[in-house]
Amino acid sequence: MDIYVVKQGDNVDYIAAATGVSAEQIIRQNQLVYPYELAVGQALFIEKPANMTEGKQKISLMVGGYAYPFISKWVLQQTLPFLSEFFIFSYGFDAEGNLLPPELEDTWMIELAEIYQVKTVLTLTPLGADGAFNNYLIQAVVNNKTAAQNLQKQLLAVMAEKGYHGLDIDFEYIFASDRDAFSAFVAETTQVMHTYGYTVSVALAPKTSASQSGLLYEGKDYRALGEAADSVLLMTYEWGYRYSPPMAVAPLHMVRKVVDYAVTEIPNKKIRLGIPNYGYDWPLPFESGVTSARTIGNIEAVRIAIDWGAVIQFDQTAQSPWFTYYESGKMHEVWFEDVRSLQGKFNLIKEYQLSGCGYWNLMQFFYANWLLLQENFQII
Repeated sequence: MDIYVVKQGDNVDYIAAATGVSAEQIIRQNQLVYPYELAVGQALFIEKPANMTEGKQKISLMVGGYAYPFISKWVLQQTLPFLSEFFIFSYGFDAEGNLLPPELEDTWMIELAEIYQVKTVLTLTPLGADGAFNNYLIQAVVNNKTAAQNLQKQLLAVMAEKGYHGLDIDFEYIFASDRDAFSAFVAETTQVMHTYGYTVSVALAPKTSASQSGLLYEGKDYRALGEAADSVLLMTYEWGYRYSPPMAVAPLHMVRKVVDYAVTEIPNKKIRLGIPNYGYDWPLPFESGVTSARTIGNIEAVRIAIDWGAVIQFDQTAQSPWFTYYESGKMHEVWFEDVRSLQGKFNLIKEYQLSGCGYWNLMQFFYANWLLLQENFQII
């Protein structure tokens, strides 16, 4: 038994007796807060006894995750033992290809990752001064060989100086007219990086067909980018986002559609599945262009349900937990991730024999996720 769903009248001691696992272990692994209240519908991770997992063959998996330099040192220390790679977010650049470092120093993160023998990856994004993706910056560099070479040269210098092991190219909202130039830029950058022993990955918007319209999708050629890079990350999240109507962040039926398409263009051994480590809390009624959801952690979501006496539901199509609650007379709707929704994604990785997964993001520690991941896969 990996997962126990809380019923009316349950408490930790009853669940411990029913599952044969100590109350202390359930509390610790599910990050329960004293006095250890539970929400009806809450999914708990229940670790299998060692004699049930010994000798069990597990699929090997590369596991990565993104974090900003302001991540808590404690959170990073708790998370690193479960990672293969650690993506530091992010470096930027200007129109001439000059590399721009993060606002906060990243050296301490690299040094800490080295202690845990986790490879660090420099994430490159075209973020403008306003913090938004700037497609004009992309256009300026991918269409200018001098700027592109300048950027590659500066990347190599910083990666060598700081001890990075790889590069991740996360460019979003690429103009359709720049699609081929971007693919060529990734291919050329990969060749340069390989010369010095570095790997290259590229983040891909969640397309379901080659002809999918929209600024998020038209500039990404799955086949060309899959050929150019060592691996790709499918950004299979943000269906539910800050300004959307309330819905699952990564509904499994939609994630499956993306994977269905991706494996027709890219070898499955190059594909890594994106997994969200967060949820959203929407105030209702929803008004397009006005309503803004609040980003919350998965542990925080359950605490909200407990505090307001909400019953957690589970959407069978999206394979995602959700609930509503009232605060000060205003209704809210919350969607988040739990061990049930995560197991659905892990099953998808196994079904399609993908090479890995990548978390956006690692800023909050969700212990049950990592334990469940470890029960499903051999992290390499």
